[in-house]
Amino acid sequence: MQVPFESAVKQVLEQLQIIINGEYTPPSTEKRKLGLIVFAAVNLPVTEISSLLDKLVENNPKVKSFLEDKDVEPSLKKAHVTLAHKRSHGVTAVASYGHLLHQNVPVELTALLFTDEMAALEAEVGSVDGEKVIPKNEWPHITIWTGEKIAAKEANRLPQLLLEGKATRIEINPPIIISGTIEFY
Repeated sequence: MQVPFESAVKQVLEQLQIIINGEYTPPSTEKRKLGLIVFAAVNLPVTEISSLLDKLVENNPKVKSFLEDKDVEPSLKKAHVTLAHKRSHGVTAVASYGHLLHQNVPVELTALLFTDEMAALEAEVGSVDGEKVIPKNEWPHITIWTGEKIAAKEANRLPQLLLEGKATRIEINPPIIISGTIEFY
């Protein structure tokens, strides 16, 4: 079977344009909202994060007091470290993680930051095959809880709130390393 060269080039250019526009949908059995990729992230296992939180509650009265009346399960089910978001960082930034798709990467959790409205785990993303994965997010983290009507992205403000004396930081010492996979959402 032969395909005219011009036709093949046209099809490749159309596919590249779809990728550049952030409209590429990797083969999957699950349906994506509107079929669009919105962000790249390291997807993390809920059980390991839940176990870490249990240890923090057990070892720190401040954490215990803070988390005792919080329902963190909904956030933990979507536990991830955002690498790049289409709206904040652009399509090209999101697409730049394409070559790392489905790869395992270690994530080091170093602290818990929280206010009355939100909580997140500070994270440092590791390397894949010797290549350091550098998030475009200014403060890499895992949002573990937000109050009613508070968007998860608001957790990005936690470091600033800490500087203003409006947030609490609890070190995780020694830091915990959890492995996750790089995915598009």
